[in-house]
Amino acid sequence: MSKLEDAKSKLKEVGEKQADFNNKLKKKEPKVLKEFKEFINRGSVMDLAVGIIIGGAFTAIVTSLVNDVVMPVVSMLIGGFDFSALKVTIPAYIPGVEPATINYGNFIQAVVNFLIIGFVIFLMVRSLNKMRERAERLAKKNEDKKEEEAKETEDEQTALLKEIRDLLKKNKK
Repeated sequence: MSKLEDAKSKLKEVGEKQADFNNKLKKKEPKVLKEFKEFINRGSVMDLAVGIIIGGAFTAIVTSLVNDVVMPVVSMLIGGFDFSALKVTIPAYIPGVEPATINYGNFIQAVVNFLIIGFVIFLMVRSLNKMRERAERLAKKNEDKKEEEAKETEDEQTALLKEIRDLLKKNKK
């Protein structure tokens, strides 16, 4: 029976060690999860995610604007050819290798995309700044009006109190 008891005690020890290990592991896991939840729930992370999604959609809109509206007009103004077709071909000197091309038309189109996106963002920021300035001016105007009304009320109360004081002085005499 002693071997059986020894085996049971060793099994119990192993079980306790496993339980201790699991408890230590559990104690560490929630801290990491808690920190991750805090990180994800921060407003800036959510704002960034929303910005990336909207930016992707906005890029599609601007690309369509450039490709379907702006570039045809620019192409028409410069003689009707397509920028994306502009390229320089570098001949291959090794037989069986295709010649390389430098597609500078795509680069021009990318620059135009960038300029249009930059201009649209500039207009948006400019509009937001103007709205913010108007709101600040309106708030300041309202604050000044409230201060003026409070001063007028105070002046009226002071005048009334002076009048009461003067009447009380007259009645004492």
